[in-house]
Amino acid sequence: MNRMRHFIQTYHPIVHTLILGTVMARAASSMSLPFLAIYLAKHSTMSPGLIGIVIGMGALAGTFGGFIGGTLSDRFGRRVIMLAALFGWGFVFLGFGVVKLPVLFMLLNMLNGLCRSFYEPVSQALMADLTDPSKRMQVFSLRYMAINVGVAVGPLLGAFFATMNGALPFLLTGIIYLIYGVTLYALLIKFGIKQIEGEKKAVITFRSAIDVIRKDMTFRLYIIGGIIGAIGYSQVMVTLSQYLQRDFANGVKMFAILMSANAIVVIAMQIPLGKWAEKYSPLTAIVVGNLMFALGDIGFAFSHSLIWLIISMGIFTFGEILNYPAANMLIDKLAPEHMRGTYYGAQTLTNIGHFMGPWIGGFLLVSYGGSTLFLVIAILSLIGSIFYWRGTKRQKFVKISSKIQIF
Repeated sequence: MNRMRHFIQTYHPIVHTLILGTVMARAASSMSLPFLAIYLAKHSTMSPGLIGIVIGMGALAGTFGGFIGGTLSDRFGRRVIMLAALFGWGFVFLGFGVVKLPVLFMLLNMLNGLCRSFYEPVSQALMADLTDPSKRMQVFSLRYMAINVGVAVGPLLGAFFATMNGALPFLLTGIIYLIYGVTLYALLIKFGIKQIEGEKKAVITFRSAIDVIRKDMTFRLYIIGGIIGAIGYSQVMVTLSQYLQRDFANGVKMFAILMSANAIVVIAMQIPLGKWAEKYSPLTAIVVGNLMFALGDIGFAFSHSLIWLIISMGIFTFGEILNYPAANMLIDKLAPEHMRGTYYGAQTLTNIGHFMGPWIGGFLLVSYGGSTLFLVIAILSLIGSIFYWRGTKRQKFVKISSKIQIF
């Protein structure tokens, strides 16, 4: 009870709302989006290729939408952008449940990607706004755990509701987002979020935002490291299933078990590993995380039974737990206060790795086999640490130079 009271008192009520909302939002979207391809195949005349384009357009829109949403949040405030994204999201999912034309599905999924890319960077920036810098690493860890709790629960609920009515998961998801939006709106008013965000800061335009990021070599190094990490992570989310289906009996079932193992390890180990990471720098957490990624990939390359695959997935998941919150922390330390939303939004450029990853993995799998694929990706994961190291080293040099100029 004392620990719970301490937890509640440590963070702003809006931060608690955002973490709880993250669980609800991810559970809701995981309840419907994984079944979108199946739903479109059953309830539309679209070909498999067109379905793939429709789904891919959401990710494409989201890759660049985060930068737009983050910049707008720095200019107009977190509340406006977050609420617009949440209410827009609600109507997008309601639309999925009622429209029939392929072009409308494509437009809705592009809006889905935009809403996600608007909401998530801005919610991260707001969490940072409302949290003491010494506690931000733990907040980012809690947010990441909340994402995985939602992802673990959502598909099970989606499969259950889909047996009743194919459109029901989408309609329920839309309603949940609208309820979340109304609740967050009321709480933001209650706690005076405009006062928390401070006085009106210097106007941030898209040109000035692009110029700052274009000139920020440290940020670009972090983005390259993030893209490399996304290429590696996408192999487990996409290519691993193809590898198991091709080279193992009951490969699809094995992949489902591994995904469950991934979610269980995240939920069980997020807090203890997060506390360990707080004792060290974000760079240390990223380097150790990338090492875990590499060891997990090596395990996938040489595993010939389900038990060893599960162990490899557990090791890989340790890297996931350490890497992503630490990467957010590096961006938090780098971003100027008045451009935090812009930097978090531009961080979505790392999603380029999620586009490149499946293509690279598919080529390696077909041309050289699964073992070579995962060994190459293991090496690539280790290379990603170099860019984070160079970026951190350069940032320290910039800070030292600034202090010298002051004196």
